[in-house]
Amino acid sequence: MKTEMFSSLKVVHGVALRSALSLAVSLAVATSFAVAPAEALAKTTTHSKAAKQSAKPAAAGKSAKPARVAKAGKGARAAKVAAADDDDAPKASRKRRVNYRMDSHARRAAVHSVAYQPRATSVGQAFGLHDTPDSLALRSSVAYVVDQDTSETLFDKNSRAVVPIASITKLMTAMVALDSHMPLTEEMTVTDEDRDYEKYTGSRLAVGSVLNREDMLHIALMASENRAAAALSRYYPGGRPAFIAAMNAKAKALGMTDTHFENSTGLTSQNVSSARDLVKMVNAAYQYPLIRKFSTDRSYEVFTGKRTLAYNSTNALVRNASWDIGLQKTGFINEAGECLVMQANVHGRPVIMVLLDSYGKYSRFADAGRLRSYLDTLGEPRIMSADMGGGANP
Repeated sequence: MKTEMFSSLKVVHGVALRSALSLAVSLAVATSFAVAPAEALAKTTTHSKAAKQSAKPAAAGKSAKPARVAKAGKGARAAKVAAADDDDAPKASRKRRVNYRMDSHARRAAVHSVAYQPRATSVGQAFGLHDTPDSLALRSSVAYVVDQDTSETLFDKNSRAVVPIASITKLMTAMVALDSHMPLTEEMTVTDEDRDYEKYTGSRLAVGSVLNREDMLHIALMASENRAAAALSRYYPGGRPAFIAAMNAKAKALGMTDTHFENSTGLTSQNVSSARDLVKMVNAAYQYPLIRKFSTDRSYEVFTGKRTLAYNSTNALVRNASWDIGLQKTGFINEAGECLVMQANVHGRPVIMVLLDSYGKYSRFADAGRLRSYLDTLGEPRIMSADMGGGANP
């Protein structure tokens, strides 16, 4: 009982003591805050009175030492001396503001050194295909144009060169997928197996997205969606190995002797072909109405099960009303450069254009325009080839 009472009294005593100390501290703090403004006000008042009294003799013309004023143009040192000689001048602050400035050339150099990375050399550049001259000054090292009806060669620049073809591959992917006659309404789920583990490119089609086969075909052809093309090969009867085998078998059946496929996306330099072979592939793909429609659509939306994604065509020319394009496909990896294949009508004449290893993001489209302008003039067929020394046949 005594122990409990002692403990209770001790607690009460401790609380009372802490309360008293807190009150004392509060009063001390309040007093200091109250005194400080009063002292400051008193000092200000005294200083003001002294200033008025010192100003009166000066105004009356009595001897008062004038403050030395720094002459303009003497610089910061002169101003500092004048302030030091003037007793009434406020003390200069020791805190200095330092401005770091960089001229425009240095800024450009800094940005260049941090952000700029030169593009890797393409296979065509490595083998000197860009050194082949042509009268149209094309940026593509490989260019081939034929009349679709007669197979007449209208323009030829290095058409026999075997080079990587990047996403032009997806035309073969679409043909093999359609040849399987699997239901276009079958739902397909994107998995980790559809990621790009070679070049580590990204994709808007997240793992777990669910689309039917038709939508996968649509965005693979129009927007060159890589995971869609990968999923198409994985859902093929027999899996991805069987799909790749079917791609190579189809190429052989079409007489594409310079062509080989390693995957369904084109994200490998091992997918190779020649412009002459690609004309055969484009002509074969043109026989599929869905490939014609999907590849030339300007935009398309898909619902992935979680959200709606809006895709646009990778080919700016399909949005150009002056072009009559029946089929198209673009492609790019560093080893292949910028690539473009098209079926188009020029003055009612169906032609197939193949442009490979173009340097510059939009140069392949500009080259297509140059070739169309050349065809507009109804000029003679021109053949330029590295193994012919760049000569032109009349």
